[in-house]
Amino acid sequence: MPTATERTRTARRPADAGPPHTVTAHGAWFLVLPALIPVLVLSVGPLLYGVLLAFTDAQSGRTEPTRWIGALNFSDLLHDTLFRESFRIGLVWAVGVTVPQFLLALGLALLLNEDLRLRPLARALAIIPWAMPEVVVAVMWRLVYEPDAGILNETVRDLGLGDGRDWLSGLGTALPAVVVVGVWAGMPQTTVALLAGLQNTPRELHEAAAVDGAGAWRRFRAVTWPALRPIALAITALNLIWNFNSFALVYVLTNGGPGGRTRLPMLFAYEEAFRYGQFGYAAAMGCVMVAVVSVCLAFFLAGRIRRGDDA
Repeated sequence: MPTATERTRTARRPADAGPPHTVTAHGAWFLVLPALIPVLVLSVGPLLYGVLLAFTDAQSGRTEPTRWIGALNFSDLLHDTLFRESFRIGLVWAVGVTVPQFLLALGLALLLNEDLRLRPLARALAIIPWAMPEVVVAVMWRLVYEPDAGILNETVRDLGLGDGRDWLSGLGTALPAVVVVGVWAGMPQTTVALLAGLQNTPRELHEAAAVDGAGAWRRFRAVTWPALRPIALAITALNLIWNFNSFALVYVLTNGGPGGRTRLPMLFAYEEAFRYGQFGYAAAMGCVMVAVVSVCLAFFLAGRIRRGDDA
């Protein structure tokens, strides 16, 4: 027997009304299509073209037709010491930026989560580097590192610590100097993610732990870190991928110098493609980098699934 609610819905519905509208599979694809087309055209299409290009001898300025050469480009990469060195530098750069970036962002997020005076202003100032384009950040820091009139060398001279140095041209200082810039530029986005996780942690848990006599460090280990752990793992994985694929920041600061000490894999591939015209060889480099990042991401996701963490 129909309930009162069902009788009311039936009375309000016109007699000639058809069945309730349902979205079919074709209708769902039609709704997704406007967002899917730009992804296919601007991302999937170029990616597939780059993979095909990696198996050819495509070069700029040649009059002969491009030939299919199979895996020859990948074979040459295995014996290319310059590419292996750039890959090593890329790993050092990615880890060297991601680790201090996370630690500093965690400390800043914990500070901004406290009830401080002018906290909204502090939060706004903390994300300024994130709002600046990478090229602007690189130009600004080039002025900081400028050997003759840069702020850093002027400070060194004023403190009586020496005459300063050319930070971006020294063989031993170029990579650390660029890493500092990478940490400064990427820390805000990590801070925002961690701060969001802190604000979603119930305060009652902290209060209960404090009542039980837990100190600040114990509350962090028992309450704060378990709540932040999924976010921390996700943002760290993303930062590793972003940092490994960095280009604009290092390109403007050092252009891969001095002596290739800051030549990241993306810079090396760029030089091979647009300076030397080896499009097929550069595409093979890109495929190797995509494969490495994909494998690392697959291990990360597999670990998350085994632990049962939420994505």
